[in-house]
Amino acid sequence: MIKAIFFSKFDVREGPKVIHQVPTDSIVPSAGSPSQPLVDFSSIASTVIPRQTFCSLPIALLHARYRILGYPICLVSPSYARNEFIFNFCLVLSRHTEPTAYASVAAKLAALFKHLEETAHFLSGDPSPPNTGKVYALCEILLEDLNNYCECMIPIDDSNTLNIKLFPTYPPPPPIYPHHVPLSVVRLESLTDENWDLTMLLILPHINGVNSVKQIALLADADYKLVRKAIAHLLYYGCVMLLDIFSFAASYAPTAEIGSFIGNEEVQEECRRYVLVSNTGLLQARDGNQGGTEVEREALDGIRLVELYCSLRQGQSVRSWCLEYVGIVGSIDVRRFITFGVIKGFLYRVHKYAITTGPTGPLNKVDGKEGQRIGRKELERYLDGNHCFDQICTELLINERELLSRLKEIGDVQIVQR
Repeated sequence: MIKAIFFSKFDVREGPKVIHQVPTDSIVPSAGSPSQPLVDFSSIASTVIPRQTFCSLPIALLHARYRILGYPICLVSPSYARNEFIFNFCLVLSRHTEPTAYASVAAKLAALFKHLEETAHFLSGDPSPPNTGKVYALCEILLEDLNNYCECMIPIDDSNTLNIKLFPTYPPPPPIYPHHVPLSVVRLESLTDENWDLTMLLILPHINGVNSVKQIALLADADYKLVRKAIAHLLYYGCVMLLDIFSFAASYAPTAEIGSFIGNEEVQEECRRYVLVSNTGLLQARDGNQGGTEVEREALDGIRLVELYCSLRQGQSVRSWCLEYVGIVGSIDVRRFITFGVIKGFLYRVHKYAITTGPTGPLNKVDGKEGQRIGRKELERYLDGNHCFDQICTELLINERELLSRLKEIGDVQIVQR
């Protein structure tokens, strides 16, 4: 949020001087004003209005509890006193405000008013007293619109308009690996148009919470690096989230956040609606509900859901868990059941890692699908305990059973679950 905007220039008699400030008295208080200024302008004047050498460069400085952003401009012309005119529009932000989005605002203000000054002496020829006139009104509208709407469109004259939009700054997305599975959290189809990136349009139909990044690249017949970059953009803007590959041979276990699920009946009801499937489409259509029949809803209440999630543990595959609860598993979508827990954060995937503990022998097994020999060195680089089975299988295009058989031929390899 912008705390203040002020326009300053170099006065040939007074030196650096604040001409307009919004709110009034926020930078330089008037005589008799009881308000306390946000910053001490006298201590930053030489930085806000610098020498000609440092003009046309962005400035950012911390002062007390505030951050000041600006872009000083120096225009050289015989029409000015001392043959130059130096001015600066500055934004005052809270010290802890992320400045990235606002730096472009200061740069755009500098570029616009430099053009207006060069063509019409818009600033140097303004006769308005301090804190009055069209420049002050523009600063006032700019502050209000950016704080309230994060954008503004202010007409300056018949041929110039100030258009600014603040774009949110998000943290960089986490690294994306071939085995990650993107799951859309918005309706991506409603956001697309013909002007979108071609790779993005190719991969969108394959983002379904099942296909991994590598599979999406193969299905879309697109370059993997471009696919990964496109998914990184979607991840950055919160359009997708990354999951692990779902497999009935995988293991899952509850986290400490399971307590929030146990005590929240609304989340339990949301989970029930998401995972419950009807045994017969006819009954579902007749009952007019999308959460299964009445008998199924009573059987899968919140207590039953908590029991099912708490029964998941390390060392037990999803397949074994399904056989243990075969009576209730038939009425739920197991993949959705697991995915819901991972999305909400009270369930985590127990990954398998391979670590070599002794000398390795040659690996001579041939991949029948590709007809290519996977050499010992190619597989050994994954045996340091830092590469999970999902990553190894995805990058080598083999399944887990084949990976285990090949690990046995290498030598002493320990499988660690964590």
